[in-house]
Amino acid sequence: MRTTENATRRALVGILVAGAFSGCTVAGSDYRPPSVATPASWTATAPSLTAGGSPELSRWWAVFGDPVLDSLIAQAAQANLDLRLAEERVLEARAQLGVPESELWPSLSLGAVYWHGRENLPPAPPEGVVGSLYRPGFDASWELDLFGGRRRAVEAAGADLGAIQEERHAVLVTLFAEVGRTYVELRGLQRQIAVARETVATQAETLQMVRARLEAGLASEFDVDRAEAQMATVEAVIPALESSRQRCAHRLAVLLGREPGALSGLLDAAAPIPVPPPNIGVGLPADLLLRRPDLRRAERDLAAATARTGVAEADLYPRLSVAGSLGSQTGEFGELADWSSRIWSYGLALRWPIFDAGRVRAAVRVQNARQEQASTRYRRALLAAREEVENAFVAFGSEDARRRSLATAAAANTRALETARALYGTGLTDYLQVLDAQRALYTVRAQLVQSETAAASDLVALYKALGGGWESGEAPTPAAGR
Repeated sequence: MRTTENATRRALVGILVAGAFSGCTVAGSDYRPPSVATPASWTATAPSLTAGGSPELSRWWAVFGDPVLDSLIAQAAQANLDLRLAEERVLEARAQLGVPESELWPSLSLGAVYWHGRENLPPAPPEGVVGSLYRPGFDASWELDLFGGRRRAVEAAGADLGAIQEERHAVLVTLFAEVGRTYVELRGLQRQIAVARETVATQAETLQMVRARLEAGLASEFDVDRAEAQMATVEAVIPALESSRQRCAHRLAVLLGREPGALSGLLDAAAPIPVPPPNIGVGLPADLLLRRPDLRRAERDLAAATARTGVAEADLYPRLSVAGSLGSQTGEFGELADWSSRIWSYGLALRWPIFDAGRVRAAVRVQNARQEQASTRYRRALLAAREEVENAFVAFGSEDARRRSLATAAAANTRALETARALYGTGLTDYLQVLDAQRALYTVRAQLVQSETAAASDLVALYKALGGGWESGEAPTPAAGR
């Protein structure tokens, strides 16, 4: 009897050792990142854009040299609620990773049974037997990962965690770009309001001159009416611009996780529109694979899909489980510690699906299809990323050229208005020339401000398309410190 028990124990130990070293057999194929050809250079370009090198994108907003913008982005990184949700999803995914990891190890449980009752089965006397049963003990079980299905599940969960982390990075990129774009728009609106007020002040001076000439008999009531109408038309623009400015301030406050009116004191005072630097490094197309969080997430999704194919394939192979229990059993509580009350058992269980009407193989085909879909989504995301960057190049380059032309036109229109007013003051031209010059100057100045705003916004969009900003949020996050 002792020889049989020893042989059984040796067999059990051998199986456990084999299970411990079963990592050499893993279902599915090992994941390899996709190899994607990238062009050597960008198609679109602009005079101020420099390809090649390694652009500093982690803190792209610093190129504007605006301390208020720096402060707003720092506050958004600490308090934005969308970012907080993304961080909480990372914590959830990190906790979820522990579920498949735990399944690689044996499970051990402690249990106890107490029973008290009457039995009336032979050879019990006719009146039956009343008694108690005490049975505490430990139960252990372990399904050996012979073909790596559970290790593939851990691999898939790890890739899922990486994808959620990249989603957080994408939130950072979008958040910083939204703060930058809204801030630029607010400063642009402040500048448009200032231009409108300057124009009204200039037109008020012209109106006084026209009235003086009317009193001298050198002008008509028609000239006065046209001057008043021109001034009132420009004045009517200011309330709409002010309303848009306040909406931008409210939007910035919400992006910072604060009440809509919380930034009124900080942003009420006008400041210049952030100016793009003269030279901007944009890197190479291959950098997108390393920088953009959406591409990095698509790659992690592909890794997870590949690992889940291995999880499905592992169901094609046998499953071996080891189980055992150790405890004591007695009818008297005081005898639980006696060696003679001990009970134990152990055993093996083998399960291998022989016929399931093709269910497992169908599940493998499903995962293969999902893996192909993930691969296609990755390549589609890469093309969309390149398109976004190329479009951002075109938008910024075109707006930058337009801004330069409008600056030249504004200078010329300023000189033309000065000449027209001087000629009108000496009676060498009629008021229509002054009116046209004022209208043309206001129009081109307003367009110049809009173009300066658009150029800065397009640069923000370019930095976003290049995937800039998420590295600045890698250091301790608000979620970790709450």
